[in-house]
Amino acid sequence: MYKPELATVATALGRVLGPQPADLPWLWGYDPQALAHAVTARMMALEQQAAQTPCPRILLVTGDPLAFWAGFLGALAVPSVLFLGNPAWGSAEWHQVLTLAQPQVIWGDYPRDRAAQPGDRPWDRWQYWDQSYPCDRPVPALAPGWILIPTGGTSGRLRFVIHTEASLRAAVGGLQRSGLVSAPGQIHSFCTLPWHHVSGLMQGLRSLFTGGQLISLSFKTLEQQIQDCPEPLATYPLSSRPFFLSLVPTQLQRLLQHPQAVPGLTQFQAIFLGGAPPWPALLDRGRALQLPLAPTYGMTETAAQIATLNPVDFLGGQGGCGQVLPHGQVQVVAGDQGLPPGAVGQIQIRSASLALGYYSLDPKTQAPRLDRWSASPFQPDDLGIMDSMGCLQVVGRSSDKIITGGENVFPVEVESAIRGTGLVADVAVLGMPDALWGEAVVAVYGPVEAGAGEGLGALRRILRSQMAPHKCPKYWLKVDLLPRNDQGKIDRQRLKALVELQHLDLRDTPS
Repeated sequence: MYKPELATVATALGRVLGPQPADLPWLWGYDPQALAHAVTARMMALEQQAAQTPCPRILLVTGDPLAFWAGFLGALAVPSVLFLGNPAWGSAEWHQVLTLAQPQVIWGDYPRDRAAQPGDRPWDRWQYWDQSYPCDRPVPALAPGWILIPTGGTSGRLRFVIHTEASLRAAVGGLQRSGLVSAPGQIHSFCTLPWHHVSGLMQGLRSLFTGGQLISLSFKTLEQQIQDCPEPLATYPLSSRPFFLSLVPTQLQRLLQHPQAVPGLTQFQAIFLGGAPPWPALLDRGRALQLPLAPTYGMTETAAQIATLNPVDFLGGQGGCGQVLPHGQVQVVAGDQGLPPGAVGQIQIRSASLALGYYSLDPKTQAPRLDRWSASPFQPDDLGIMDSMGCLQVVGRSSDKIITGGENVFPVEVESAIRGTGLVADVAVLGMPDALWGEAVVAVYGPVEAGAGEGLGALRRILRSQMAPHKCPKYWLKVDLLPRNDQGKIDRQRLKALVELQHLDLRDTPS
C-alpha cells in the first residue's frame, strides 16, 4: 500500500490540528492518539487517491465526532474538495447530492459490504468507496481546499455554500477578538448541533483553531441526561473553564421545561441563540433565570454568526442581535443608499468570512452549476434596523413579507406575539393569495392543550388588543406538528403546501 513519508504526515497533521495544550485534549472524552491515528489514516487514503485522481471529491457523511473530524482534518491536509453531508438525508436529497458532488470518495459510519466486526478500531469502519456514482453530467471546475456546506436540503432544493479554511478561520478570529472571549483567547465549545451544519462545524473549529476544548454530544442525549440525572451537566468540566453553548430557540425552550437543567445552563460563558428568531417570552424567561443568553445573527454564507449580543447587555435588558463582530461590516440599505439609524432596510454584509458562492443544480437542466460571487457586498434576504450604537435588529425576511390590503406584515412579529400569549406550543405565519386582500395572513399552530376551542378565541382577543387589525391572522390552521428542518427552522415550502391542501377549510374559518 502506498504510504506518504512520515515527516509529511507529521507536518500536515500539525498544521491542521494546530497547537494543542498537553493537558487539554481538544475533543473531550476521546483519546488524542486515537484522533491522530484516525486523521493519519484519512490522509494516507487521500494521498493514495490523489495519486490516481488529482484533487479528489470527498463526501463526508457521519454523525460520529471522531469519524467526522478525522475525515474533515484529513481533507484539510491533502488537496481535495470536501462536501459535508447530512446522515438524515432521504432519497430525494441523496439523488441531488450524488449528482452534484459525483464523489470519488464517500466516508460514512459503516461500510456498504460488511457489518462492523468485534475489535474494529473506529476508523476501520469507515468505507472508502471509489468511483461509486458515475454521472454523465460534467462537473464544473472545483478548486482544491474548497469546503462545501449544505443548506436548504429539507426544503427540496439542496445547494452547497462554498467556504475555505481561510474564510472559516476569519470567522473564528472575529469571535475571538469580540470581547466575548476572555484571555488567553481559547474558545471552549459544548456542541449539541450537527457537524454537517455550519452551526455545529464552527463550534468545533473555534475550539480547534484557538487551542480550546470541544465537548460533543447530540441534543437528544443531552435531553435524556437532563431527564435522568439530578445534576445533568455536573459531569462536564463547565466550572473549570468558560464554555460556550449554541442552541436554536426551540432547543432552549425544551431544556427549560426541566428545572434541573437551569443551574447547569447558568455556568456557561454564553449561550449563543441563533438559527431562528427567539420570541419575547422565551427571552424574558431567560432573563428571569439569569441565563447568559447571547442572541446572534448569521448564516451558512457568513460561516455562522456575524453579530452577537453580549450576555451582559442581554441581562441588562437590551434586545436585538448586538454589535457586528470584528471580522465583519454590516450596513442597512435601500438600494445603494445607506439608511439612518432606526430605519428598516435590506441587510448588506462585507466580511472575510463570506463564502465564495453557491454550488447547486440548475433548475432547468438539473446539471451541476457553480455560482461564484463578485467582490460586491453580500445581500441576504433579511431586513433589519441598525440603532445609533451600532446594534443590529433583524425584522424579518423580505421574501416572507406579507402585503395584505396594501399594508406590510412581517411574520416574525406576528409569530412572536402569538408565542408570547403562552396559548400555543408552536406557530408559523405566512401569507396566502386572497381575492379581497391580495394576501391573507394565515397562522398555522399547535395548541398547548388538545382542545383549541376557547383557547383560540382567547388568543384572537389578546392579539387584537396588541396588534393592528391588518397584522392579526385572518385564518387559523391547527396541526399536530409544524414542518421543521433538523436545525429547528420552519420549512416554509412544506408549510405552504400544507396550507394549500387545507385552503377550502381555511376560507370557511376566518378570524
